[in-house]
Amino acid sequence: MTDTEDRSRADETRARLLDAAAIAFAERGFHGSTTRDITSIAGLSTAAIYVHHRSKEELLYQIARNGHQDTLNLVRAAIDSTDDPTEQLIAVMHSFAVHHARAHTIARIINYELAALNSDHQREIREMRHNIDAEVRLLLERGVACGAFETKNPHMAATALLSLGIDIARWYREDGTWSPEDIADYYADLALRMVGATRSSAG
Repeated sequence: MTDTEDRSRADETRARLLDAAAIAFAERGFHGSTTRDITSIAGLSTAAIYVHHRSKEELLYQIARNGHQDTLNLVRAAIDSTDDPTEQLIAVMHSFAVHHARAHTIARIINYELAALNSDHQREIREMRHNIDAEVRLLLERGVACGAFETKNPHMAATALLSLGIDIARWYREDGTWSPEDIADYYADLALRMVGATRSSAG
C-alpha cells in the first residue's frame, strides 16, 4: 500500500469517527457518550479512536471547529456575491437559515455541548463566533451608512438575526411542513423588516 493510500484510509477513518461522534453526541449528549459508543457506531475497534484523535473532547472540538468554519465561509461567500447591502443581507440570511436547517443535528451539538470543550478550544470557538458576528454587523453598518437600512443598533440587530438563524436547529425537523428553502425565504424577508429595508430597495 502506498503512502497516499495510507493517508486516504486514515482520512476516511477520521471522518467516520467524526460522523459517529456526531450521532452519539446528538443521541446521548457529550457526557452521556463513551468512546465505545462512538467506535461501535463507526464499526471500528475501541482503540481506533486514540490512533486518529487524542480524546473524545477533541472529536467535539473538531465538530465545532468544522461547523463554525463552514458557517463563516458561507456568510463571507454570501456577502461577496453582490455589492448591494440589501441583496447581501438576503443572501446571508438565506444561506444561514438553509445551513442551520440542513445541518440541524451538528448545529445543536455545537451550540449545546460547547461547555465540554477545554479552555483553549472554547477560546478558539468564541473567536470564530466573533468573526461571524462581525461580518454581519459590518454588513448592517454599511447598509445604514448608505441609507439602505434603518437600525439604531447594528450590533444588536446582528446578534438578533444570527440568534434567529441558529435557533432553527433547535426546532427544525426533516419531516416537518416547511422545507429549508421555505424557512430561508421567510427569514430573509424577516431580516429586511428588522433593519427597515425591502427587497425592492435593491438595485
